[in-house]
Amino acid sequence: MKLNIAVLAGDGIGPEVIDQALKVSDAIAKKFNHEITWRPALTGAAAIDAVGEPYPDATHEICASSDAVLFGAIGHPRFDNDPSAKVRPEQGLLKMRKKLGLFANVRPTFTFPSLLDKSPLKRERIEGTDLVFLRELTGGIYFGEKGRRDEGETAFDNCVYTRAEVQRLAVKGFELAMTRGKKLCCVDKANVLETSRLWRETVQAMEKDYPEVEVSYEFVDAVAMRLVQWPNSYDVLITENLFGDILTDEASVISGSMGLMPSASLGSDIGLFEPIHGSYPQATGLNIANPMATVLSAAMMFENFGLQAEGQAIRDAVNSALDKGIVTEDLADGGKAYGTNEVGDWLAENI
Repeated sequence: MKLNIAVLAGDGIGPEVIDQALKVSDAIAKKFNHEITWRPALTGAAAIDAVGEPYPDATHEICASSDAVLFGAIGHPRFDNDPSAKVRPEQGLLKMRKKLGLFANVRPTFTFPSLLDKSPLKRERIEGTDLVFLRELTGGIYFGEKGRRDEGETAFDNCVYTRAEVQRLAVKGFELAMTRGKKLCCVDKANVLETSRLWRETVQAMEKDYPEVEVSYEFVDAVAMRLVQWPNSYDVLITENLFGDILTDEASVISGSMGLMPSASLGSDIGLFEPIHGSYPQATGLNIANPMATVLSAAMMFENFGLQAEGQAIRDAVNSALDKGIVTEDLADGGKAYGTNEVGDWLAENI
């Protein structure tokens, strides 16, 4: 297969972890006889510094004409610490999602047998956890009208959803549940919010089309509690943008490190694959960042192309590295810590 992949390394540790994912992907291409053309482009603070825009038109053209996007991380402290900044790296991420039509964020949470005791939760609570959140990504409060009034003393952020937006995400949720444990949880706040009532009634109306799927409805606060009590009771969860943002970050630490979890953002035409962690600017250039999440995001990319064996080969290499202790300092636990580049080299060589 010939693949054209846009590469948006971004800021902070983004370029370092992306480099490892490219090494691993090139090893996969060689092993399985694929041809990958990498198409680098600017985004985030790096793009602001270069051209004044966090998601330039030139970057969008590269992304839109590629088969997929492999993304690192964006963000820089000088923007985080300046509430008055008019242009921010995160604006580029929102713009990219909207322009590429990436409406479904797929965030898996699973455990690694060799790392069960590194989780902040007890082993018996997390063993067997294998869940997936589908977060709606281009609607809701993040994209609603926002502003100030009363001379800046009052602020507002409007949360708006259409039935069509809910339906297209729910379809992906139902279809994913059919390939897994056939359990779907719709997460909302229907006792308070009108948008949540729209979510619930829309999903309820779709149940008849997927009779094999067991559907439950839970309030977001209850799910936040259950995620740290019985995360292994969930299979597929669907929810709106703000709730999904918060809950997926909560779920991400179950595995023991944010440096382990991959994600995908999917639309009708193209997918973007990225680690769930941020740009971790304090570690930039120190060769200590964990590249596993980015490497596993590449595995999700291959699997999205229908290349299941390729994705599994990456997952097998990651599991082998974890079992053998070929890990960065966040997982070394007093043992030998390998550098970001060393971990990437080991994974590529073992593929």
